[in-house]
Amino acid sequence: MLKGSPGDVVKPQAFIADKYAEMMNVDTRDITNGRLYSFIDQWYGTPYKFAGLDHNGVDCSGFTYLLQQEVYGINIPRNTGKQINVIKRKYEEELREGDLVFFDFDGRKFSHVGVYLQNGYVVHASTRRGVMIVRLKDPSMYKYFSRGGSIEGTNLAQNE
Repeated sequence: MLKGSPGDVVKPQAFIADKYAEMMNVDTRDITNGRLYSFIDQWYGTPYKFAGLDHNGVDCSGFTYLLQQEVYGINIPRNTGKQINVIKRKYEEELREGDLVFFDFDGRKFSHVGVYLQNGYVVHASTRRGVMIVRLKDPSMYKYFSRGGSIEGTNLAQNE
């Protein structure tokens, strides 16, 4: 169960902060959005399923759609091809928590989407491993990285 309401930033439970701080090589105090990391924890490892939208299986755009809704209270389109149209493009080093990141897999533009976390890490629904966290610069991902940005009309980024 997520504490607070969508858009609230609540203090994370200690075990959640410790787990994700270690995973992303940051200080536990850098894990500030308990709602975000509790959401990720609930979905972590959920298998990939095309057009899936529940814990039996979720696809990449379904995961970002649900995350934006439940964590930030933001409604975005359901599919990747439309999600690309709601972002204000940013340089990679400007990416902040909650920003969308897009990839061109299989030679198709914007065929995959994830959510930027911090310290170069992204959460996404991988076709092979389900919902997981990976470094954006992981060679298997980064060569397909296309663009990233914040959802227009929102103030997700704390550091703007």
